[in-house]
Amino acid sequence: MGTPDFAVGTLDALHAAGHQILAAVSQPDKPKGRHAELQPTPVKERAMQLGIPVLQPVKADDPAFLAQLSELAPEVIVVTAYGKLLKKELLELPPHGCINVHASLLPRWRGAAPIQWAVIEGDPKAGVCTMQMDEGLDTGDVLMRSEIVPAPDETGGSLFDKLSVLGGELIVETLAALEAGTLTRTPQGEEGMTYARMLTKDMGEIDWREDAVKIERLVRGLYPWPGTYTHTGGKLLKIHKAALPAEGSVDVADAGQEPGSAVVKDGRLFAVCGSGVLELLEVQPEGKKRMAAADYLRGYHPERFE
Repeated sequence: MGTPDFAVGTLDALHAAGHQILAAVSQPDKPKGRHAELQPTPVKERAMQLGIPVLQPVKADDPAFLAQLSELAPEVIVVTAYGKLLKKELLELPPHGCINVHASLLPRWRGAAPIQWAVIEGDPKAGVCTMQMDEGLDTGDVLMRSEIVPAPDETGGSLFDKLSVLGGELIVETLAALEAGTLTRTPQGEEGMTYARMLTKDMGEIDWREDAVKIERLVRGLYPWPGTYTHTGGKLLKIHKAALPAEGSVDVADAGQEPGSAVVKDGRLFAVCGSGVLELLEVQPEGKKRMAAADYLRGYHPERFE
């Protein structure tokens, strides 16, 4: 059971490991684009390529759907980013229950957007867990976990890709231990628990009164979606890439010290923050294509960001 791109890594790993996948369950197709044409979910698309039957119930507790699952008689259900809470009847349907692949080191970052929040908060470690699902939101016993150290320039998108692969590897290890009878369950507890709330577009609006370190992490964490942005001269300016400049490369006093003030020095673009300075590397003016800051400065002369 899975829906977005992230879950494709799990599906591919299960298929490559030779498991018999009786069906792929995904959310219903949704309209996209200007013409609102129905688009298959990434998991549905990949399952069809692999010749795996696809089920798309509107509700996972629909009696007709549960009857279909009962007829398939799965030994275990693997769940990765399906998108809906599952109820007791489904969780207890297979003999070995439902095992979830979750993209965080539980109990840190339960919820919808653990990958992006790990970047935004500057976590020194990230990773994936396999979890025996219960009726709570990511509260079940942890079965296995795998950690990585995010790169200094890690974005939400790049960490997403890494953890998708890592999650696929971990579920294969978990199922091997289940078959061997060596799988252990570790209750999570509540110490260190954090909640990764859903991302919204308005989260990307930069408040230049914040610390430069915090803003730089926000730019990376929200890339590629929903992205970060500011305004200058009454126009929207998307910030695709930014960096903390080397110490001494720009003086805050050059910009009048006001948060949001723009500084142009040696063909480079900087923004003064509540504490520190941020260099803008790649931006996208309203109605224009993405471009390097040096190219942006050939046609624009920002004085401040708001």
